Amino acid sequence: MNTPTLIASFVMAAVVALLIAFFIRQMMRGWLHRAQRQASLIGALPPLPDTVGPAIVGATKGLYVGSTLAPSWQDRIAVGDLGFRCKAVLTRYPEGIMLQRSGAGPIWIPDESITAIRTERGIAGKALTHDGILAIRWRLPSGTEIDTGFRGDDRRELANWVEEAV
Repeated sequence: MNTPTLIASFVMAAVVALLIAFFIRQMMRGWLHRAQRQASLIGALPPLPDTVGPAIVGATKGLYVGSTLAPSWQDRIAVGDLGFRCKAVLTRYPEGIMLQRSGAGPIWIPDESITAIRTERGIAGKALTHDGILAIRWRLPSGTEIDTGFRGDDRRELANWVEEAV
């Protein structure tokens, strides 16, 4: 390879690296601005209860897909750690639903806040070809309705959740 070709290759590599860095920075700025816009809508999550009764629906292992502003299944919440996917365990108690997430804080959904539990094909940018995502619609203490998505490791277990909601 001659020197002009080598220099041109280095210049092109530098331009591509700068473009990639620029686009990543813009995506991060967009995510932070979304979080700032949503902060007043979301407010504080309900506190965890001191004690709960026996489980109505046993622990269901799966993936916390994310939470969205209802009714839009693509308007992902970016406040705190609500927008990040992670492994989770979902359990229903008489007082509400506990969503224990690995690598993130637990989410407590009080029973009186739940407005609907259903299965969906997609939520928070996660789309399936079948109804494999459990969507829990509930009202935050701030009054905002959100959908929390959970994809169970075993799809058949989601039927227990929908039946219990009726």
